[in-house]
Amino acid sequence: MDPDVDLHTLVIGREAMACRFELVFNTGEVPQATELAVSALDLIDEIESRITIYRDTSELAFLNATAANGWQKVTPDLFELLMHARTIFELTGGAFDVATGSLVRCWGFLQRQGRTPSAEQLLQARATAGMQLVELDRSTQRIRLSRPGVELNLGAIGKGWALDCVIDKLQREGVASVLVHGGSSSVRAIGIQGPDTPGRRGWRVGVRHPLRPGKRLATITLENMALGTSGSGTQFFIERGKKLGHILDPRSGRPVEGVLSATVVAPSAADADALSTALYTLGPAGLDRVAPQDGPVRAMLVIPSRDSHAVRVLTANMNQSVLSIEPAEGIEY
Repeated sequence: MDPDVDLHTLVIGREAMACRFELVFNTGEVPQATELAVSALDLIDEIESRITIYRDTSELAFLNATAANGWQKVTPDLFELLMHARTIFELTGGAFDVATGSLVRCWGFLQRQGRTPSAEQLLQARATAGMQLVELDRSTQRIRLSRPGVELNLGAIGKGWALDCVIDKLQREGVASVLVHGGSSSVRAIGIQGPDTPGRRGWRVGVRHPLRPGKRLATITLENMALGTSGSGTQFFIERGKKLGHILDPRSGRPVEGVLSATVVAPSAADADALSTALYTLGPAGLDRVAPQDGPVRAMLVIPSRDSHAVRVLTANMNQSVLSIEPAEGIEY
């Protein structure tokens, strides 16, 4: 996130979902901003308690433990999220898949201890991975996992879903302008940052350079939209001189290679998060699938350049009113 330095904001945050969530208000605009922020952060805590796979008491952990034995009832909002996840799974040709918990575990990323599995371990993990193994009954809002060992993991969509729930809550309370983010990689904003003056629009959000820590690659203006960025800059391990990141291709079961970062702007944060993960997996060939021409979704993909000191930036549905690339050496756009 990168608010203009000349604007005054009130920022209230808390650690959740292994990152820091923050709400950013225009100073003095919302009288009950602090109370609303605390309530919103409590909501994020509640959501985490339901969808985390790190607590045996969560609803998702219960489904993973029991739904292979028979149909299990799911709370309405979580059921709709799983239905939507299946829609994105189909839209992206399986590049986004929330039923790959066995693969994440197999590669050691669940415990943040990355390692390369044996061929047999990977084969076993792939046999219990994939949304095709998840049955959803809309009429009864129940779920069944078609074989033991299938694990749902909402890590690539859960933060965005939490942000959407927070924005819905704040809008019901009459908040017109606010930015909410989770770990800076998942963002949703409504209204305008600063005073509503001619020419001012949306909220400006910085996108980090994937190869240069602390440097900004671009600035994106969000007008009642959400942004999701996916990359393996923080979770990876080195094996035989090769960097292997935590984002796995559900179709092969192996870490994605050849992409540095993927950023998607979409109407909802859940979609922005999920589609950025899919785009990271699909690479340049996925731009048209994730962000069809003239559609509501915008995308930016960063890949290595032939020049080892540079990166290439590919975009879909982005224009100068939305995207501003930093004027720096080593960026091919």
